[in-house]
Amino acid sequence: MSPTIWVVIVTLACALVIGGVVGGVRRARRSRGELAPSAEPSTIPAPAPPPALGGAEGAPGAGESEEAPSEPAAPQLETPEAPAGRMVRLRRRLAGSNNHLARALADLLSADRLDEDVWDDFETTLITSDLGVGPTAELVERLRRELAVEGISEPARARELLRRELIGLVDPSLDRGLALEHAEGVPAVIMLVGVNGTGKTTTVGKLGRMLVAQGRSVLFGAADTFRAAAAEQLGTWGERVGVRTVRGAEGADPASVAFNAVDEGITEGVDVVLVDTAGRLHTKVGLMDELGKVKRVIEKKAPVGEVLLVLDATTGQNGLAQARVFAEAVDVTGIVLTKLDGSAKGGIVVQVQRELGVPVKFIGLGEGADDLAPFDPEGFVDGLLGE
Repeated sequence: MSPTIWVVIVTLACALVIGGVVGGVRRARRSRGELAPSAEPSTIPAPAPPPALGGAEGAPGAGESEEAPSEPAAPQLETPEAPAGRMVRLRRRLAGSNNHLARALADLLSADRLDEDVWDDFETTLITSDLGVGPTAELVERLRRELAVEGISEPARARELLRRELIGLVDPSLDRGLALEHAEGVPAVIMLVGVNGTGKTTTVGKLGRMLVAQGRSVLFGAADTFRAAAAEQLGTWGERVGVRTVRGAEGADPASVAFNAVDEGITEGVDVVLVDTAGRLHTKVGLMDELGKVKRVIEKKAPVGEVLLVLDATTGQNGLAQARVFAEAVDVTGIVLTKLDGSAKGGIVVQVQRELGVPVKFIGLGEGADDLAPFDPEGFVDGLLGE
């Protein structure tokens, strides 16, 4: 053989010997745990495709149906009770209330004999029921005369006569309609005024519900900027029936908020703007002057058709004193009597109308959202008589 072939053979033999030695060493080390078994070659997953341009992480890929994002559910609006049925329900509540006037009438009609003592007791109770001295004297005189002349002794007939006289005192001839007429392009504007605690902001909300039930579009103006929760309270009332509330910052000028509310009412083309004002003591001259300013500023945009004075019926004579001062400051056009149940004295209806020469237009007989009703003289008297 040639030397070259021998070199090749020797080289291959050496390689085989060395490979065998190395393999033996690796097997020995593996058996002692010094060397981990060789891993199988792993498959590297392909990278996920990037999301579509403008899409969010987790957007559906090819072949998947893409659903449009769901719109937030619209708030469920309440359906206010129609005004026509309210007085019937409120009349029943009035009949069940424990008021002085109702008791006086019951005592008179249940008496076996109408002597001087009975009439004196009747007259005293009427006066303490806030009917007032003048109206009480008129009612007693008429009843005594007619009962004597007609010789009425049957309770049913006496009750009929009493009902007629009471309706006359309440005066059904007064115009109790709400002034909602307005010129083209401007809304009817109604201001509500009164002292603190009469339920003024609540009355704005309830009156707004009543107007919505009549099919009118309404906007609230939260011009009570002194009471922190007033705007939020009014806003909550509005949200329940789809009425927007225009408000300002706490402590803002009330006249500017009222002005903005009417201005936005014109822009939106609403039928009525109801303006809530801050409660104020009638003895504070500066605050009463400011109330007049609110009205004057509003009338730069639209005439104020109604100024409704909200009175707490339980305040009696103090409520009448409040009414006089408010009437001088802002030309009150109507009265809203709240809380005319429980300890309220129904006679204030007659007296406040005589004092101001303006009608009671609405009465409230409870805390419910629809416990405000247009005042109906006959329904009111029937409630007092328990009918």
